[in-house]
Amino acid sequence: MNANDPRLPVFDIQISVEAALWQDEPLLAALCGRCIDAATRFLIETTQQPFPTAVELSLLFTDDPAVRAINLQWRALDKPTNVLSFPAHPVQPGQIAGSMLGDIVFAGETIENEARSLGIAFDDHLTHLLVHGFLHLLGYDHIDDEEAQVMENLETRILATLDLSDPYENTFPV
Repeated sequence: MNANDPRLPVFDIQISVEAALWQDEPLLAALCGRCIDAATRFLIETTQQPFPTAVELSLLFTDDPAVRAINLQWRALDKPTNVLSFPAHPVQPGQIAGSMLGDIVFAGETIENEARSLGIAFDDHLTHLLVHGFLHLLGYDHIDDEEAQVMENLETRILATLDLSDPYENTFPV
């Protein structure tokens, strides 16, 4: 378990940067660690989400063409998207996840364009998408309105612990 908080697992976050947009890998790693720790702490405290003592997670920071190709291959959608999550094992919300959670892929240009369009800082939008992708690895989804409401509520509450405002304010569930 985590020495600073014995309830938290020890995370091995593997970060791969494959596009020039993602320039400062140490700052990126710090942001990712802070987001994943906050989300994990929140889930343990509020939903009693169980975690193994050690967890591995892979994050790929790339560009729109790469994400478009991945999206086409795995989802039959010929377009980039901001974030894609690939759980290592099927899991339902609240079930214990395996020690390997899975992979999350981020598209730099899409995230940058969305942040600009929303009038928010790039890092704030990336933080939201990190939390969003992480929840997908834990079985949360937004396919229907009920699932979306649960997932968006968790995202909003986790982001509040990171001093970020509700990204879904004044919107309908995704």
